[in-house]
Amino acid sequence: MQGLITKSTGSWYQVQTPDKQKFDCRIKGKFRMKGITTTNPLAVGDVVDFEMEPEMGTGVITHLHPRKNYIIRKSINLSKQSQIIAANLDQALLVVTLASPRTSLGFIDRFLVTAEAYDIPAKLIFNKLDLFSSEGLEILADYEAIYENIGYPCYEVSALTGTNINQVQELLKDKVTLFSGHSGVGKSSLINVLLPQLELRTGEVSEWSDKGMHTTTFAEMFELPQGGYIIDTPGIRELGVIDIEKHELGRYFPEIRALMADCRFKNCRHINEPGCAVLQAVENGDIELSRYESYLSIYNGNDTRA
Repeated sequence: MQGLITKSTGSWYQVQTPDKQKFDCRIKGKFRMKGITTTNPLAVGDVVDFEMEPEMGTGVITHLHPRKNYIIRKSINLSKQSQIIAANLDQALLVVTLASPRTSLGFIDRFLVTAEAYDIPAKLIFNKLDLFSSEGLEILADYEAIYENIGYPCYEVSALTGTNINQVQELLKDKVTLFSGHSGVGKSSLINVLLPQLELRTGEVSEWSDKGMHTTTFAEMFELPQGGYIIDTPGIRELGVIDIEKHELGRYFPEIRALMADCRFKNCRHINEPGCAVLQAVENGDIELSRYESYLSIYNGNDTRA
């Protein structure tokens, strides 16, 4: 039988068949060994074949179908290993907050670079609009200008008051969408507004650290009434960029990619080379300084800060 992985708890996977039946499945030991270096060989969004175990009511996954794409991150505890967050995505939405907790520009940039590297269109959802002071709204406008100018759509919402939730609903129609972001930014609250029947658990932001407490402990896919799926993921405290060669990094910054051909040297690193079009654009203010600083940070391997 063929099905779609809709939930992953580590050792068990929930697989949904085309007729909406759901089965708990595991993988064969040897399945783990087929050259897969991630901590999880399968992820939510994968299409798999499975066989039912005699008289058990559970299944064994026997085959993984080719992925259209996937998004990956460094494992929390094993920095040399990586974890597939989800597969076969149409888009990724990064839920961002400017306070309680604060999402840094560096974190946003690392997420966008990861999405670019795995060919996944990304959009930014600025949540908790109800908490914004007039000063906060000015900062929000600055953030939005940085990202909209380089092609990333931005949306302002409040899961608490329902402001602009209709815009998010339109974005999701008939698409497989990953929701990601720090713990505490309101991913689960947002999904609860979109799908009230789920009643996902939400958590307060920890006062002593200003970081959200994890309420989603594993990835899970939910079907939308208007068509499409949402994939909810555990909150990310840190995001490490992996599998990107230094000489390729500039390609995953759209504003750097647009200028690379204008550099004097083909192998320009955009750091201190003469005739570098990227450095000139930074100096002229055509490339945002925060974006260039993120480029340098990732280039130099300082890429896991929250």
